[in-house]
Amino acid sequence: MDKLGLIARELGVSLEQVSRVVAMLEEGNTIPFIARYRKEMTGALDEVQLRDIRDRFEYLTEMEDRRESILSSIDEQGKLTDALKAQIMKAQTKQALEDLYLPYKRKKRTRAAVARDLGLEPLAELIRDQETPKSWLDSYLQQETVELDEAEALHRARDIVAEWISEDVVLKERIREICWGEGEIQTEVRKEFAAEKTKFEMYYQYSEPVRRIPAHRFLAVRRGEEEGILRFRIEVPKEAILEHIESGWLKSTKGEEEELKLAIQDGYQRLIAPSVEVEMRMRLKTEADEDSINVFGQNLKELLLAPLGGAKMILGIDPGFRSGSKWVVVDQTGKFLEKGVIFPTNGKHKLLEAEAILGKVLMSFPCDCICIGNGTASREVMQFVRNFLKRAGKEHIQPIFVNESGASIYSASDIAREEFPDLDLTFRGSISIARRFQDPLAELVKIDAKSIGVGQYQHDVNQTKLKRSLDEVVESCVNFVGVNLNTASASLLSYVSGLSKTMAKNIVSYRDQNGAFKTRKALLKVPRFGPKAFEQSAGFMRIPQGDNPLDQSAVHPENYPIVLKMAKDLQLTVEVLIGNEKALGSLDLSAYRTEKVGFLTLKDIVDELKKPGRDPRTAFIGAKFDENVQEIKDLAEGMELEGTVTNLTKFGVFVDLGVHQDGLVHLSEMADRFIKDASEVCGVGEVVKVRVLSVDVDRKRIALSMKTKGAGQANPTASKNFQSRPQEKKAPKTTGNMAVDLAALANKFKNR
Repeated sequence: MDKLGLIARELGVSLEQVSRVVAMLEEGNTIPFIARYRKEMTGALDEVQLRDIRDRFEYLTEMEDRRESILSSIDEQGKLTDALKAQIMKAQTKQALEDLYLPYKRKKRTRAAVARDLGLEPLAELIRDQETPKSWLDSYLQQETVELDEAEALHRARDIVAEWISEDVVLKERIREICWGEGEIQTEVRKEFAAEKTKFEMYYQYSEPVRRIPAHRFLAVRRGEEEGILRFRIEVPKEAILEHIESGWLKSTKGEEEELKLAIQDGYQRLIAPSVEVEMRMRLKTEADEDSINVFGQNLKELLLAPLGGAKMILGIDPGFRSGSKWVVVDQTGKFLEKGVIFPTNGKHKLLEAEAILGKVLMSFPCDCICIGNGTASREVMQFVRNFLKRAGKEHIQPIFVNESGASIYSASDIAREEFPDLDLTFRGSISIARRFQDPLAELVKIDAKSIGVGQYQHDVNQTKLKRSLDEVVESCVNFVGVNLNTASASLLSYVSGLSKTMAKNIVSYRDQNGAFKTRKALLKVPRFGPKAFEQSAGFMRIPQGDNPLDQSAVHPENYPIVLKMAKDLQLTVEVLIGNEKALGSLDLSAYRTEKVGFLTLKDIVDELKKPGRDPRTAFIGAKFDENVQEIKDLAEGMELEGTVTNLTKFGVFVDLGVHQDGLVHLSEMADRFIKDASEVCGVGEVVKVRVLSVDVDRKRIALSMKTKGAGQANPTASKNFQSRPQEKKAPKTTGNMAVDLAALANKFKNR
């Protein structure tokens, strides 16, 4: 198989691009490095395209290994014919290979194997060929060793025929197509839950075509089945499938068909149907996993690249009721300075005591912001802080809610224990909250990405694939932003291109023993840090105020000679050239092209020199929560509020309104225009204005809209069912108003 040519055709890139990418990956180059510093080699392929090439190459390599294994196994059995080998060599998918291998696969003792041991294969061949079996049967039954009667012999022979039918490669593929195209997922509630309200209530009696069910609904159905609340089956057109099997196996010119028909029915019912249903469930799960993991990855990316508060002194508070609210102070670099506990929700005496403590803290530490975790007691603590700042005349200090997802995981982790061995884990959580505001990326990399809370059903998808995907998202974000070599933690450094966890720890250890790095070249003095690691990582690590001004930029050290030549040609020093847009704009880049460095890299160098070390992230802007809305019961239909997007899904977005329960903006309520994807309108961490459509306090569900008031009717599915359950087909209705009818039609297609 021409793997590289196949990948090129499938992905719409050139064979040369694929060949070069695969070669560079096999040489140990990382995807961030290739995407950033080898654009001439790849034709400026981005990280997504590079990963697609890598993933497809890995799949095809695994398939080739499996192909060789199958050929060897069948050959050892002495059953490898030229025709079979040709079929195996033509197979384009792992599924096709396994279908061809099935008849030769070592199996447990089947009913067909038992029948063969009884010498009934000739009888099976007669049934298959629709020949009269009577004379053969009479002879067989007269043998002294045979203990079967005629009916049992026929029944056992049909077991062999049924197995042959189930191993018909072309037939099975066609049955898959029929089941996928016409199959329907059907669910029903188990009797013991019929009268109860659960989160799976919309699936108590539910059906949807297999080919159309979106990932989130399939994963919800599957979870409902696993929790013992739902029954779930896939209904397929049985009669149509049996007719198709008969058309392929029955010969109309021959009369002996009764036994073959019985074998066909048995083969389908006992062997094909269960097998195909398992395959369909696996395919649905695989596709739902891929779809969901993509959404989770996008959510994580937006969370990691969220606006940063920057270098500010922060008072971080992990709010609580009985156990109190743990507070810490961290300086502009995130260094821990002081800690304590306040009890502002435990009566007036404790409230006054909390105010006194807060006053002393702010006198000693000129904090710019007070960051409050958005968990239990957050609204109560926020109200206390706002009132205190107002009375104390310190309204220049900004109180801010910070998403604390995963903070408790971090506080109990080995990383947190290494950072703060003498601190109680509750204070470690407060530090994480404060630092998360300063630099979300630097702090969140310390937490397992799966613990941050990046989407619904994240625990239902393939965990190995999820971890790989999320780790790659973190790697991509870290290298996109770059890291400060002299302040980055080992956790952050471990995601830098080309660095392992051991290398990252060695860098931090060397820095602790020898002081701050003055140049990137000094990295080569770090134990186990060789030239390859330097090549892959150096461009992503910055040294502000170092000995070499280029070390604070994203210009790779291998390209420093080019910058020196540019400066010399302009009769400027490198220090003067950096940031000098006029001088940089006057350069003729063609004069600096070499065999390895072309226009793409030169343009990147000039762009970076114009704004060296610029952080691509924006400054933090927080949502202004309504002080009168503290709990879900305070919400009312028609309210217009500000909130922060916490999650994107295929059916809409979840928004934090500060009431401990996120509201849902259904896809159909996100914009006045038609949209296919929530990311067309907003991203995780963005501040949005919403209107309350409905509130279900008992079920803790809030339906919201981002549409302009009066722009089209609210979608009743969005406000009631939240997950866009498909409605029964009804005769089309019109109102006579074209605008309203078009809006209704648009909503209809959005829910398909």
